[in-house]
Formats: sequence, C-alpha cells, structure tokens
Amino acid sequence: MGIIKVENIRVFAYHGCLKEETKIGSDYRVDIKVKTNLLESALSDDLKDTVDYVFLNRIVVEEMAQASKLLEAVANRILNRFFVENYHIIKATISISKLNPPIGGDVEAVTIIMTKRRKK
Repeated sequence: MGIIKVENIRVFAYHGCLKEETKIGSDYRVDIKVKTNLLESALSDDLKDTVDYVFLNRIVVEEMAQASKLLEAVANRILNRFFVENYHIIKATISISKLNPPIGGDVEAVTIIMTKRRKK
C-alpha cells in the first residue's frame, strides 16, 4: 500500500451560505490524500497502474467551480468522483479550507476534512 498526496491546490470559488459569498467569491486551499497500492506501478513504471495526480487536481478544480452552500457538499462530490473514475483508490481524504472567511473575526481559515473508503 501507499499514499499519494496533492497539497495546497489553490482555487478561487463561490461557495457559501451568504449571498455576498456567492457573488464576490473566496480563495480556497484543497489538500488530497489517497491510499492505493503503489507496488504495481512501482514495478511496471506505468501511469495506468496508479492514481495520476493530474487526475486528482482536475477533479478538484472542476468540482470547486460548481457553487455550493456548504464545503461538505463539495468535498462529497469530489470524493465520489474519485471512486467512480479511478478504481485504484482504496481510501481518500480531502480537506477544503476557506481562506479569510467572512465570520466577523480575524480568522485565517476554516477547514472541513472528510474521508471515504471504497465500498467492497
């Protein structure tokens, strides 16, 4: 087994429950960690035998572009696509941080973390 991580994916998006958030948008940071069998690709040296981090980044960017009220909903969509579109993924964790959230205080970020495991 092994882990592939894609860290600090920076995206500008329009998520939030406040009307202003969906109009002016915010900066986000997304981090991905997927568990997979790295032995096969280590032996074959072939991209088809692993989880391509370009694929992971593309899914994040595409789903972050679709506005949602809650980051939980965005994270769930991303994780679901990972499992549907890449059978090598055994388990995945995503963290999505809204940077400088409009919550009436000096807060650097708010973050949700969600993990899913492939159903057997």
